Amino acid sequence: MIPISDDNPVQRTPFVTWLLIGGCVLVYVWEFLLGREMDGALNVLGFIPASLHDPGAAPSEALGIPPFGTIFISMFLHGSVLHLAGNMLYLWIFGNNIEDAMGHFRFIVFYLVSGVAAALSMAYVDPLSHVPMVGASGAISGVLAAYILLYPRARVTVVVPLGIIFWPFRVNAAVVVGLWFLTQLALAAVSDPTKPGVAWWAHVGGFAAGLVLTPLFKAADVPYFGPVPRRRGPWS
Repeated sequence: MIPISDDNPVQRTPFVTWLLIGGCVLVYVWEFLLGREMDGALNVLGFIPASLHDPGAAPSEALGIPPFGTIFISMFLHGSVLHLAGNMLYLWIFGNNIEDAMGHFRFIVFYLVSGVAAALSMAYVDPLSHVPMVGASGAISGVLAAYILLYPRARVTVVVPLGIIFWPFRVNAAVVVGLWFLTQLALAAVSDPTKPGVAWWAHVGGFAAGLVLTPLFKAADVPYFGPVPRRRGPWS
């Protein structure tokens, strides 16, 4: 089930969401232009959990970048074009409404703090890992948590691949985000965090952070579990 749009318009132009997407795309273009050196760059600039208690485990130190700094850098790095496209699709669909509900400055702080919480969650689960973490998915997980708290009844258009046919239909955001989180939780429970692969626990940690942080960052006049706003905006 792949979300492709929602029917939840906004009042504010989502400049921060656009800048985050544009930044991730530009960074990936830089990665792509590195050619064979791309993997090396990810190994140096990605977040390595073991570096938090052993700074010598972080190759980024050679560039003067402290281990904690790589958490922020890693949020803009992606391992493949599909990795980038999947993350940016979710940020494009759900990020604008959370930016609208929080305001531009609070949204970027919320996004980054969710990303930090996601990285630290993975470091807690596997503190000795030397596998670099890259990707915006931990921060975006926080955005999804905020969405399910604020707009669970918003209608989301999704497509389900049936062979070569993509079947579209509309469903409440609570179903889309809820199934997404249950999938992440299940995969985290059965995965071996010491092996390279998707950092499922980072997704779980980012989502949990989003649930906790949303009450602190949302505007006072934005209700929880609200109806779909009946207003027009630039994304309506």
